[in-house]
Amino acid sequence: MKHVLDLSRGVNASTSSAKSLAGLSIPALKAEMEALGLDPKKAGMRAKQLRRWIHHFGVQDFSGMTDIAKELRAELAEKYILSRPEIAEHKVSVDGTQKWLTRFQPGVEGESVFIPDVGRSGALCVSSQVGCTLNCTFCHTGTQKLVRNLTAQEIVSQILIARDELSEWPSSNENRKLTNIVFMGMGEPLYNLDNVAEAIDTISDGDGIALGRRRITVSTAGVAPKIPELGERTGAMLAISLHAVRDDLRNEIVPINKKYDLQTLFEAIRAYPDLGNSKRVTFEYVMLKGVNDSLAEARDLVKLLKGVPAKINLIPFNPWPGSPYECSDWETIENFAEVVNRAGYASPIRTPRGRDIFAACGQLRSESVKKSAAEKRREALEQQAEA
Repeated sequence: MKHVLDLSRGVNASTSSAKSLAGLSIPALKAEMEALGLDPKKAGMRAKQLRRWIHHFGVQDFSGMTDIAKELRAELAEKYILSRPEIAEHKVSVDGTQKWLTRFQPGVEGESVFIPDVGRSGALCVSSQVGCTLNCTFCHTGTQKLVRNLTAQEIVSQILIARDELSEWPSSNENRKLTNIVFMGMGEPLYNLDNVAEAIDTISDGDGIALGRRRITVSTAGVAPKIPELGERTGAMLAISLHAVRDDLRNEIVPINKKYDLQTLFEAIRAYPDLGNSKRVTFEYVMLKGVNDSLAEARDLVKLLKGVPAKINLIPFNPWPGSPYECSDWETIENFAEVVNRAGYASPIRTPRGRDIFAACGQLRSESVKKSAAEKRREALEQQAEA
């Protein structure tokens, strides 16, 4: 199967200047209802009704909201829309991974990736920023300048788009494949914590999207002061983009370590609320040939993790043009994993997914930097004309 590329405007994309209610939190929906002139009590009730229709049933037409008065439905349809942001590009990998480039507004585009797993489970990797400021040297995304933070609504809209594409409405659908959300896309989530926390409240709402907080993981490169706050505000699972066990090396490949060194980082991790065997920290460790993949470093990793309920994801490096690194040999990765496993830590080796569509770890948005969506659209039209 060849990967599928769709460069057309998504059917849900809207050119209307009306505001979309899709993806808004309960407080934001309530504020919109009050703006229509409803008193606070009625506005709160209507907000909950809207939340259920939009985020549980996935409706995109006010006429289907049968428990809302016809007059109010007409007023809502006049002033608001329920469409998602424009899908600028949609690709499907040979391994079933799907990637969406979403245009939130002109010049502001972010990517999300659905990674199917065995059986019925699968994870959606969402972005919290467009671009990134951290400059991690193994990550192609880090070569892009930060454009801006995504709003809570824009974060949630990535999930709505995926559910539309996967036909997974309503939320009570027992055959859902999208079972987990990981904030591992573009950007550093803890530099946008207010919007990330609001989005998680909306995602985990049992009468809406209804994905439990234990099924939501937030990954940080190490913004230490914000780590305990993340746990207190969201109850989400924590992941750490670690990649090195010595400060001198981590300073080089994850430069935020110069500001928050390993000791500071691990003090913050140990302060994360409710850690235990049922709530472990995931440590992500990209395997870079001859850089961080020695058995000595595996042993040092075990020492570093002492006292922290943890599992370690070993990630084969996903190369990109101009990258200064190579992926470790498979035997080296397996030997590294064996040292960590013997110490009692689960250390699965992550199978690279979506490499053919630049959707693998560290590759997001890379193609969009090389060519704009308009350029790709024009090229596609030229190819169709030649066919």
